[in-house]
Amino acid sequence: MVGVAVVGAGNWGKNLVRNLAALPGAELRYICDLNEKTRLAMAQAYPKSRAIGDMAIALHDPALDAVVVAVDAPAHYKVAKAALDAGKHVYVEKPLTLSSAEAQELTDLAASRGRKLMVGHLLEYHPAVNYMKDLIARGAVGKPLYLYFQRVNLGIVRTTENAWWSLAPHDISVACYLFDATPTSVSATGHAYLQEGVEDVVFANLKFADGRMAHIHVSWLDPHKIRKVTLVGSQKMVVFDDMDASEKIRIYDKGAEVQRRSVESYIEAITLRTGDILIPQVPTGEPLQIECQHFLQCVEKDTKPRSDGADGVRVVKVLEAGSRSLAQGGEPADV
Repeated sequence: MVGVAVVGAGNWGKNLVRNLAALPGAELRYICDLNEKTRLAMAQAYPKSRAIGDMAIALHDPALDAVVVAVDAPAHYKVAKAALDAGKHVYVEKPLTLSSAEAQELTDLAASRGRKLMVGHLLEYHPAVNYMKDLIARGAVGKPLYLYFQRVNLGIVRTTENAWWSLAPHDISVACYLFDATPTSVSATGHAYLQEGVEDVVFANLKFADGRMAHIHVSWLDPHKIRKVTLVGSQKMVVFDDMDASEKIRIYDKGAEVQRRSVESYIEAITLRTGDILIPQVPTGEPLQIECQHFLQCVEKDTKPRSDGADGVRVVKVLEAGSRSLAQGGEPADV
């Protein structure tokens, strides 16, 4: 049993509490939140756990092995550092921190203390994303060429972070995970329509050293609710639609082949191919539960988390490059 404390039980944190309370490998010892109403609600819902307002109480407990950090992003660094300094394994919701320097400091601190540091890049644990990862590894799509992401909704409007920092970490982590690489540059444009200085919509392009690209569109000011990833390969194309309850993945047997390069006619040079559409059976499972279980197993078995500190640093560096590009009107910024 891994003794766990969850710090931050509102918004997304309550979902982490729910999963950790149910997993057989976890003993949810503490639920920490500054809001008294949240603590009262948690105490009633999870009577076997202790609801507290002071995280230090949990950190001084020798039976506590790990801390799950789900506070607002500006406080990630402070809370995670305190937990690592106390000798606890740490899981931090995305983004790891709001600066790559702080993210690297936490990563180095975890390594020096021999503790696990894992970042909540949820989609790296989604069965559909891992199905896509396996397709690429098996060469089933041919050569991966480019990705594009749509993560839009008329949804929660943040005040302390823009749509890029709030929503794009999901898609950046997936792009790096599927391509097994870090972008070399980012160009991003966006606009703040509702609050000055807080972009509601962002369009970003990530370029990789080998010519692959990823395009990201994020917005909380949109008439549609879309959570979609499209992968275009040289042989096949794959679409992951997270809003589809039963058909998460569609594989399109479509492509274009260059027959000869020394012809004058475009039609003669390129042949388009359109085949069947395959809707495969994708393994089921709640991604957050899979992610929490993975964290527990890494602590128990002393193994490296899939979304470790280095992965968190990488995503924050891409976010920083995107922010610089936004400030420069879309000029490409090196990662």
